[in-house]
Amino acid sequence: MNYHSIADILHNNHVWAAQQHQADPNYFESLSRGQTPPYLYIGCSDSRLPLTRFTQTEPGEIFVHRNIANQVSLTDINFLSVLDYAIAHLHVQCIIVCGHYYCGGIQAAFEGTTTGLVDSWVNPIRELYLQKQEEIDQLPSREAKLNYLAELNVELQVKNLYQTSAMRNALRSGSAPEVRGWVLDLHSGRIKDLNISTEAWYLHPSCPTSQSLLESRALNQGSNTNVSSVPGNLQGIRK
Repeated sequence: MNYHSIADILHNNHVWAAQQHQADPNYFESLSRGQTPPYLYIGCSDSRLPLTRFTQTEPGEIFVHRNIANQVSLTDINFLSVLDYAIAHLHVQCIIVCGHYYCGGIQAAFEGTTTGLVDSWVNPIRELYLQKQEEIDQLPSREAKLNYLAELNVELQVKNLYQTSAMRNALRSGSAPEVRGWVLDLHSGRIKDLNISTEAWYLHPSCPTSQSLLESRALNQGSNTNVSSVPGNLQGIRK
């Protein structure tokens, strides 16, 4: 792979800015006025994941938090601040937890080869592997095992999302965003929606009014389906 120098990067930025201004003289003025992104993206820090390129989105569409192996850490004040701001102030409509295949953090947790801070960071994934070891070890190849662990990790992080105070408060107030669990396949460039059901966590005991919230959301959407199928991503939870 050919890497750009710092001078190249600055030059490319200036060329791009000039092109944007030529195409739309008001582009940067509009961009500087503020943001109202409909999405919060929680993804991996991996350098091979240029989000706007993979999704063909524009600046201002996606609020982003990234860390090694896309962890939803309940003790990470950086993440919790991003989440609170996204829900309480930006009023995002959907939160996307996105992992990816061929993830170095997943591999490190699977093999148990890391040390130091990285080892501590990926330890929840290592514990997840040990919990699911019999199921994972039955898969036919190392690649299949790592990919499945990446999917399980996304599911766990979606679950963790519903344990945060920001999300529980949003559930109580009826303003909780939809949640999606995705995996990006670096081999094909395609995003896979895991269709993770969030119903079990949506009806968390700490949210006593969540049943009525589900019913209200169903009515607001004009849905004729029953509560157990609302919202649209509450399908097919992995047993």
